[in-house]
Amino acid sequence: MIKKKICMLGAFAAGKTSLVQRYITGIFSEKYFTTIGVKIDKKTVIRNEQVVELLLWDLYGEDKFLNVQASYLRGSSGYFLVIDGTRRETLETARILQNRAEEAIGKKPFVVVINKSDLKSEWEIDTNALDELLSGSIAVIETSAKTGQCVEEIFTTLTNKMMEG
Repeated sequence: MIKKKICMLGAFAAGKTSLVQRYITGIFSEKYFTTIGVKIDKKTVIRNEQVVELLLWDLYGEDKFLNVQASYLRGSSGYFLVIDGTRRETLETARILQNRAEEAIGKKPFVVVINKSDLKSEWEIDTNALDELLSGSIAVIETSAKTGQCVEEIFTTLTNKMMEG
């Protein structure tokens, strides 16, 4: 069995925990739970006839201090940068976290996830604002943890890219 560690990076309340829970259990909860430190979930998938255990590290939301622990990132095969489409400031947080991740673990596959597509009419982020962040990204995918839109796709995209390396 191959093991791949994936970190969920993003601002406070961007939807990292909800995306993981939707992927693992298929369930979305309206209740908000703040992640303290790190929460680790596992999911086993089959890719190219190989069993792959994904270790999903849901890191606490970063906003004020942006001092994500480098030790949490070590050993990661890839990561997600989760942006809340309804909050423009989460884009800048993602830019900073992407730089921190690269400093800590080098260039690894990552996917930019713009969450809360179910609230698209309230979005403060347009695709032009993403250009700088996109360099090096495998993909930018709009998701909704609430409806499940593209949740499976983000994990499949990143897993496939990690398996190439």
